[in-house]
Amino acid sequence: MIPGDKQVAPRAIPLGAAREPMHTANLRGMFGALARLGYDIDALLAPFGLSRADLDDPDGRLPAQVCAEIFAAIKGERRVKNLALCIAVETPIGAYPLLDYLICSSESVGEGLKQLARYLGLVNPAVHLVFREEEDPIRVLVEGSIDPFTVELTVSLSVLRLMRESGDQLQVARICFRHEPDDASAFQRVLHSAVETQSSWSGFALTREAWRLPLRRRDPLLRNWLEHKAARILAVQAGKEGVAMEVRRLLAAPASGTSMSIETVARRLAMSPRTLQRRLSEEGTSFDTLREEIRKQTAEILLADRTLSVGEVAFLLGFSEPGAFHRAFRRWHNTTPDAFRKQQSNSLQAKWVR
Repeated sequence: MIPGDKQVAPRAIPLGAAREPMHTANLRGMFGALARLGYDIDALLAPFGLSRADLDDPDGRLPAQVCAEIFAAIKGERRVKNLALCIAVETPIGAYPLLDYLICSSESVGEGLKQLARYLGLVNPAVHLVFREEEDPIRVLVEGSIDPFTVELTVSLSVLRLMRESGDQLQVARICFRHEPDDASAFQRVLHSAVETQSSWSGFALTREAWRLPLRRRDPLLRNWLEHKAARILAVQAGKEGVAMEVRRLLAAPASGTSMSIETVARRLAMSPRTLQRRLSEEGTSFDTLREEIRKQTAEILLADRTLSVGEVAFLLGFSEPGAFHRAFRRWHNTTPDAFRKQQSNSLQAKWVR
Protein backbone atom coordinates (compact mmCIF):
# COMPACT_ATOMS: atom_id res chain seq x y z
CA MET A 1 0.00 0.00 0.00
CA ILE A 2 1.45 3.38 -0.95
CA PRO A 3 1.69 6.27 1.54
CA GLY A 4 -1.63 8.01 1.86
CA ASP A 5 -3.76 4.99 0.93
CA LYS A 6 -6.89 4.54 2.99
CA GLN A 7 -6.58 1.87 5.66
CA VAL A 8 -9.31 -0.66 5.01
CA ALA A 9 -10.34 -3.97 6.50
CA PRO A 10 -7.24 -6.21 6.36
CA ARG A 11 -9.24 -9.28 5.38
CA ALA A 12 -10.22 -7.53 2.14
CA ILE A 13 -6.60 -7.03 1.04
CA PRO A 14 -4.41 -10.12 1.06
CA LEU A 15 -0.71 -9.35 1.32
CA GLY A 16 0.61 -8.20 -2.05
CA ALA A 17 -2.84 -7.88 -3.65
CA ALA A 18 -2.93 -4.08 -3.88
CA ARG A 19 -1.12 -3.71 -7.18
CA GLU A 20 -2.66 -0.60 -8.76
CA PRO A 21 -4.21 1.98 -6.38
CA MET A 22 -7.31 3.69 -7.72
CA HIS A 23 -8.52 7.21 -7.03
CA THR A 24 -11.62 7.32 -4.89
CA ALA A 25 -12.98 9.67 -7.56
CA ASN A 26 -13.58 6.64 -9.73
CA LEU A 27 -15.99 5.29 -7.11
CA ARG A 28 -17.32 8.62 -5.86
CA GLY A 29 -18.34 9.63 -9.36
CA MET A 30 -20.46 6.48 -9.70
CA PHE A 31 -22.13 6.26 -6.32
CA GLY A 32 -24.74 8.90 -7.07
CA ALA A 33 -25.77 6.89 -10.12
CA LEU A 34 -25.74 3.64 -8.17
CA ALA A 35 -27.95 5.15 -5.47
CA ARG A 36 -30.44 6.28 -8.13
CA LEU A 37 -30.42 2.72 -9.46
CA GLY A 38 -31.47 1.44 -6.02
CA TYR A 39 -28.16 0.31 -4.50
CA ASP A 40 -27.49 0.78 -0.77
CA ILE A 41 -24.14 2.59 -0.83
CA ASP A 42 -23.53 2.43 2.93
CA ALA A 43 -24.09 -1.34 2.90
CA LEU A 44 -21.63 -1.75 0.01
CA LEU A 45 -18.89 0.21 1.81
CA ALA A 46 -19.36 -1.14 5.33
CA PRO A 47 -17.62 -4.55 4.85
CA PHE A 48 -14.41 -2.69 3.94
CA GLY A 49 -14.46 -0.34 6.92
CA LEU A 50 -15.31 2.56 4.62
CA SER A 51 -17.92 5.28 4.73
CA ARG A 52 -19.00 7.91 2.24
CA ALA A 53 -16.77 10.39 4.06
CA ASP A 54 -13.73 8.33 2.99
CA LEU A 55 -14.69 8.84 -0.65
CA ASP A 56 -15.12 12.59 -0.25
CA ASP A 57 -11.37 13.06 0.08
CA PRO A 58 -10.26 14.29 -3.39
CA ASP A 59 -6.75 12.92 -2.79
CA GLY A 60 -7.91 9.62 -1.34
CA ARG A 61 -6.92 6.40 -3.07
CA LEU A 62 -8.00 2.81 -2.66
CA PRO A 63 -6.13 -0.35 -3.64
CA ALA A 64 -7.46 -1.88 -6.85
CA GLN A 65 -8.44 -5.04 -4.96
CA VAL A 66 -10.86 -3.07 -2.77
CA CYS A 67 -12.46 -1.44 -5.80
CA ALA A 68 -12.70 -4.83 -7.50
CA GLU A 69 -14.41 -6.40 -4.49
CA ILE A 70 -16.88 -3.52 -4.18
CA PHE A 71 -17.81 -3.83 -7.84
CA ALA A 72 -18.06 -7.60 -7.52
CA ALA A 73 -20.61 -7.06 -4.75
CA ILE A 74 -22.50 -4.57 -6.93
CA LYS A 75 -22.58 -6.87 -9.93
CA GLY A 76 -23.43 -9.82 -7.70
CA GLU A 77 -26.75 -8.20 -6.81
CA ARG A 78 -27.73 -8.26 -10.51
CA ARG A 79 -30.22 -5.48 -9.86
CA VAL A 80 -30.09 -4.25 -13.46
CA LYS A 81 -28.90 -5.49 -16.83
CA ASN A 82 -26.14 -3.58 -18.61
CA LEU A 83 -25.01 -2.05 -15.32
CA ALA A 84 -22.22 0.01 -16.88
CA LEU A 85 -24.59 1.54 -19.44
CA CYS A 86 -27.16 2.32 -16.72
CA ILE A 87 -24.48 4.01 -14.58
CA ALA A 88 -23.37 6.11 -17.57
CA VAL A 89 -26.94 7.26 -18.24
CA GLU A 90 -27.38 8.24 -14.58
CA THR A 91 -23.99 9.99 -14.27
CA PRO A 92 -24.26 13.75 -14.93
CA ILE A 93 -21.46 15.84 -16.39
CA GLY A 94 -19.49 17.11 -13.42
CA ALA A 95 -19.46 13.82 -11.53
CA TYR A 96 -15.75 13.74 -12.38
CA PRO A 97 -15.27 17.54 -12.30
CA LEU A 98 -11.74 18.03 -13.60
CA LEU A 99 -11.86 15.35 -16.29
CA ASP A 100 -15.39 16.27 -17.41
CA TYR A 101 -14.61 19.96 -17.84
CA LEU A 102 -11.34 19.25 -19.61
CA ILE A 103 -13.48 17.49 -22.21
CA CYS A 104 -16.33 20.02 -22.27
CA SER A 105 -14.03 23.02 -22.75
CA SER A 106 -12.40 21.43 -25.84
CA GLU A 107 -12.96 22.80 -29.34
CA SER A 108 -14.36 19.67 -30.96
CA VAL A 109 -15.34 16.05 -30.43
CA GLY A 110 -11.90 14.87 -31.55
CA GLU A 111 -10.09 17.31 -29.26
CA GLY A 112 -12.37 16.30 -26.39
CA LEU A 113 -11.43 12.66 -26.93
CA LYS A 114 -7.75 13.55 -26.94
CA GLN A 115 -8.20 15.34 -23.63
CA LEU A 116 -9.96 12.25 -22.30
CA ALA A 117 -7.09 10.03 -23.47
CA ARG A 118 -4.50 12.37 -21.97
CA TYR A 119 -6.14 12.70 -18.56
CA LEU A 120 -8.11 9.47 -18.11
CA GLY A 121 -5.50 8.49 -15.56
CA LEU A 122 -7.10 11.00 -13.20
CA VAL A 123 -9.84 8.46 -12.49
CA ASN A 124 -8.62 5.13 -13.90
CA PRO A 125 -4.92 4.75 -14.76
CA ALA A 126 -5.45 1.17 -15.94
CA VAL A 127 -7.41 2.21 -19.05
CA HIS A 128 -6.20 4.16 -22.06
CA LEU A 129 -7.58 5.20 -25.44
CA VAL A 130 -5.79 4.59 -28.73
CA PHE A 131 -6.78 6.52 -31.86
CA ARG A 132 -6.56 5.29 -35.46
CA GLU A 133 -6.85 8.70 -37.10
CA GLU A 134 -5.45 7.42 -40.40
CA GLU A 135 -8.58 5.30 -40.86
CA ASP A 136 -12.01 6.38 -42.08
CA PRO A 137 -14.06 6.17 -39.97
CA ILE A 138 -11.64 6.97 -37.17
CA ARG A 139 -11.47 4.24 -34.56
CA VAL A 140 -11.24 4.96 -30.81
CA LEU A 141 -9.95 1.81 -29.09
CA VAL A 142 -10.37 1.14 -25.38
CA GLU A 143 -7.23 -0.68 -24.28
CA GLY A 144 -5.41 -1.64 -21.10
CA SER A 145 -8.38 -3.39 -19.50
CA ILE A 146 -10.17 -6.54 -20.61
CA ASP A 147 -12.83 -6.25 -17.90
CA PRO A 148 -16.17 -5.98 -19.76
CA PHE A 149 -17.66 -3.64 -17.14
CA THR A 150 -14.77 -1.16 -17.44
CA VAL A 151 -14.86 -1.27 -21.24
CA GLU A 152 -18.63 -0.76 -21.37
CA LEU A 153 -18.49 2.11 -18.87
CA THR A 154 -15.66 3.87 -20.73
CA VAL A 155 -17.45 3.59 -24.08
CA SER A 156 -20.85 4.62 -22.69
CA LEU A 157 -19.62 7.61 -20.69
CA SER A 158 -17.45 8.85 -23.58
CA VAL A 159 -20.21 8.65 -26.18
CA LEU A 160 -22.97 10.07 -23.96
CA ARG A 161 -20.88 13.04 -22.82
CA LEU A 162 -19.86 13.94 -26.36
CA MET A 163 -23.42 13.53 -27.61
CA ARG A 164 -24.64 16.00 -24.99
CA GLU A 165 -21.79 18.47 -25.47
CA SER A 166 -22.24 18.50 -29.26
CA GLY A 167 -25.89 19.44 -28.83
CA ASP A 168 -26.97 15.89 -29.72
CA GLN A 169 -25.36 16.27 -33.14
CA LEU A 170 -22.89 13.43 -32.67
CA GLN A 171 -23.67 10.18 -34.44
CA VAL A 172 -21.32 7.27 -33.72
CA ALA A 173 -20.62 5.12 -36.77
CA ARG A 174 -20.43 1.90 -34.76
CA ILE A 175 -19.60 0.49 -31.34
CA CYS A 176 -17.55 -2.68 -30.96
CA PHE A 177 -17.04 -5.03 -28.02
CA ARG A 178 -14.76 -8.03 -27.80
CA HIS A 179 -17.31 -9.59 -25.43
CA GLU A 180 -21.08 -10.10 -25.47
CA PRO A 181 -22.94 -7.53 -23.28
CA ASP A 182 -26.06 -8.47 -21.32
CA ASP A 183 -28.20 -6.82 -23.98
CA ALA A 184 -26.48 -5.30 -27.02
CA SER A 185 -29.77 -3.82 -28.26
CA ALA A 186 -29.85 -1.55 -25.19
CA PHE A 187 -26.55 0.02 -26.27
CA GLN A 188 -28.00 0.51 -29.75
CA ARG A 189 -31.06 2.31 -28.37
CA VAL A 190 -29.26 4.53 -25.87
CA LEU A 191 -26.14 5.37 -27.88
CA HIS A 192 -27.94 5.47 -31.26
CA SER A 193 -25.37 3.30 -32.98
CA ALA A 194 -24.95 -0.13 -34.50
CA VAL A 195 -23.23 -2.50 -32.04
CA GLU A 196 -20.86 -5.27 -33.05
CA THR A 197 -20.08 -7.94 -30.46
CA GLN A 198 -17.36 -10.62 -30.39
CA SER A 199 -15.27 -8.13 -32.33
CA SER A 200 -11.48 -8.07 -32.58
CA TRP A 201 -11.43 -4.74 -30.70
CA SER A 202 -13.42 -2.70 -28.19
CA GLY A 203 -14.33 0.95 -28.65
CA PHE A 204 -16.22 3.04 -31.17
CA ALA A 205 -15.77 4.60 -34.61
CA LEU A 206 -16.50 8.15 -35.77
CA THR A 207 -16.72 9.67 -39.22
CA ARG A 208 -14.32 12.55 -39.88
CA GLU A 209 -17.30 14.89 -39.90
CA ALA A 210 -18.32 13.68 -36.44
CA TRP A 211 -14.70 13.97 -35.23
CA ARG A 212 -14.70 17.68 -36.19
CA LEU A 213 -18.07 18.58 -34.61
CA PRO A 214 -17.70 21.64 -32.31
CA LEU A 215 -18.54 21.35 -28.63
CA ARG A 216 -21.01 23.88 -27.22
CA ARG A 217 -18.95 24.88 -24.14
CA ARG A 218 -15.56 25.20 -25.80
CA ASP A 219 -13.40 27.61 -23.83
CA PRO A 220 -9.62 27.76 -24.49
CA LEU A 221 -8.85 29.89 -21.40
CA LEU A 222 -10.63 27.53 -19.04
CA ARG A 223 -9.12 24.52 -20.80
CA ASN A 224 -5.57 25.86 -20.40
CA TRP A 225 -6.10 26.45 -16.68
CA LEU A 226 -7.56 22.99 -16.20
CA GLU A 227 -4.71 21.37 -18.14
CA HIS A 228 -2.10 22.86 -15.80
CA LYS A 229 -4.00 21.56 -12.78
CA ALA A 230 -4.48 18.10 -14.30
CA ALA A 231 -0.82 17.85 -15.31
CA ARG A 232 0.31 18.54 -11.75
CA ILE A 233 -2.02 15.86 -10.38
CA LEU A 234 -0.86 13.29 -12.95
CA ALA A 235 2.79 14.03 -12.19
CA VAL A 236 2.25 13.22 -8.52
CA GLN A 237 0.13 10.20 -9.40
CA ALA A 238 2.75 8.79 -11.78
CA GLY A 239 5.36 9.00 -9.06
CA LYS A 240 3.14 6.99 -6.73
CA GLU A 241 2.14 4.37 -9.29
CA GLY A 242 5.61 3.64 -10.56
CA VAL A 243 6.90 3.40 -14.09
CA ALA A 244 5.16 0.26 -15.40
CA MET A 245 2.02 2.20 -16.32
CA GLU A 246 4.08 4.89 -18.05
CA VAL A 247 5.93 2.25 -20.07
CA ARG A 248 2.60 0.72 -21.14
CA ARG A 249 1.33 4.12 -22.26
CA LEU A 250 4.45 4.82 -24.31
CA LEU A 251 4.43 1.40 -25.97
CA ALA A 252 0.71 1.64 -26.77
CA ALA A 253 0.85 5.18 -28.15
CA PRO A 254 -0.28 5.10 -31.80
CA ALA A 255 2.54 7.41 -32.87
CA SER A 256 5.24 5.22 -31.38
CA GLY A 257 4.04 1.76 -32.27
CA THR A 258 5.31 -1.14 -30.23
CA SER A 259 8.79 -1.45 -31.73
CA MET A 260 10.33 1.05 -29.32
CA SER A 261 13.51 -0.16 -27.68
CA ILE A 262 14.18 -0.01 -23.98
CA GLU A 263 16.74 2.69 -24.71
CA THR A 264 14.09 4.86 -26.40
CA VAL A 265 11.54 4.34 -23.64
CA ALA A 266 14.11 5.00 -20.92
CA ARG A 267 15.12 8.24 -22.64
CA ARG A 268 11.46 9.34 -22.79
CA LEU A 269 11.23 8.71 -19.04
CA ALA A 270 14.49 10.56 -18.34
CA MET A 271 16.37 7.56 -16.93
CA SER A 272 18.95 5.01 -18.04
CA PRO A 273 17.91 1.57 -19.37
CA ARG A 274 19.56 -0.04 -16.33
CA THR A 275 17.52 2.15 -13.96
CA LEU A 276 14.32 1.45 -15.90
CA GLN A 277 14.86 -2.30 -15.69
CA ARG A 278 15.57 -2.05 -11.97
CA ARG A 279 12.44 0.04 -11.33
CA LEU A 280 10.29 -2.40 -13.32
CA SER A 281 11.80 -5.36 -11.48
CA GLU A 282 10.86 -3.71 -8.17
CA GLU A 283 7.28 -3.54 -9.46
CA GLY A 284 7.30 -7.23 -10.36
CA THR A 285 7.56 -6.96 -14.13
CA SER A 286 10.07 -6.29 -16.92
CA PHE A 287 10.33 -4.31 -20.13
CA ASP A 288 10.10 -7.47 -22.26
CA THR A 289 6.94 -8.59 -20.41
CA LEU A 290 5.24 -5.24 -20.93
CA ARG A 291 6.26 -5.05 -24.58
CA GLU A 292 4.93 -8.57 -25.21
CA GLU A 293 1.62 -7.63 -23.53
CA ILE A 294 1.20 -4.57 -25.77
CA ARG A 295 2.32 -6.46 -28.88
CA LYS A 296 -0.26 -9.16 -28.24
CA GLN A 297 -3.09 -6.61 -27.90
CA THR A 298 -1.97 -4.63 -30.94
CA ALA A 299 -1.51 -7.74 -33.09
CA GLU A 300 -5.17 -8.65 -32.59
CA ILE A 301 -6.22 -5.15 -33.65
CA LEU A 302 -3.96 -4.95 -36.72
CA LEU A 303 -4.93 -8.40 -37.99
CA ALA A 304 -8.55 -7.22 -38.11
CA ASP A 305 -7.45 -4.77 -40.84
CA ARG A 306 -7.36 -6.98 -43.94
CA THR A 307 -5.58 -4.29 -45.97
CA LEU A 308 -2.42 -5.20 -44.03
CA SER A 309 -0.53 -8.37 -44.85
CA VAL A 310 0.68 -10.56 -42.00
CA GLY A 311 4.23 -9.53 -42.88
CA GLU A 312 3.31 -5.85 -42.61
CA VAL A 313 1.71 -6.49 -39.22
CA ALA A 314 4.90 -8.18 -38.06
CA PHE A 315 6.94 -5.18 -39.23
CA LEU A 316 4.63 -2.66 -37.51
CA LEU A 317 4.95 -4.65 -34.28
CA GLY A 318 8.73 -4.43 -34.45
CA PHE A 319 9.57 -8.07 -35.20
CA SER A 320 12.81 -8.59 -37.11
CA GLU A 321 11.20 -11.10 -39.48
CA PRO A 322 7.78 -12.77 -40.00
CA GLY A 323 8.92 -16.08 -38.51
CA ALA A 324 9.52 -14.45 -35.14
CA PHE A 325 6.03 -12.95 -35.25
CA HIS A 326 4.48 -16.33 -36.11
CA ARG A 327 6.26 -17.99 -33.18
CA ALA A 328 5.15 -15.26 -30.78
CA PHE A 329 1.56 -15.35 -32.04
CA ARG A 330 1.36 -19.12 -31.64
CA ARG A 331 2.59 -18.69 -28.08
CA TRP A 332 -0.16 -16.11 -27.42
CA HIS A 333 -3.09 -17.82 -29.16
CA ASN A 334 -1.99 -21.38 -29.96
CA THR A 335 -2.67 -20.69 -33.65
CA THR A 336 -1.14 -18.80 -36.57
CA PRO A 337 -1.89 -15.17 -37.51
CA ASP A 338 -3.53 -16.33 -40.77
CA ALA A 339 -5.77 -18.83 -38.97
CA PHE A 340 -6.68 -16.22 -36.33
CA ARG A 341 -7.61 -13.71 -39.07
CA LYS A 342 -9.74 -16.29 -40.88
CA GLN A 343 -11.45 -17.31 -37.64
CA GLN A 344 -12.32 -13.68 -36.84
CA SER A 345 -13.65 -13.15 -40.37
CA ASN A 346 -15.81 -16.30 -40.20
CA SER A 347 -17.19 -15.24 -36.81
CA LEU A 348 -18.23 -11.86 -38.18
CA GLN A 349 -19.83 -13.39 -41.27
CA ALA A 350 -21.78 -15.88 -39.15
CA LYS A 351 -23.00 -13.10 -36.88
CA TRP A 352 -24.32 -11.03 -39.77
CA VAL A 353 -25.99 -14.05 -41.38
CA ARG A 354 -27.90 -14.59 -38.13
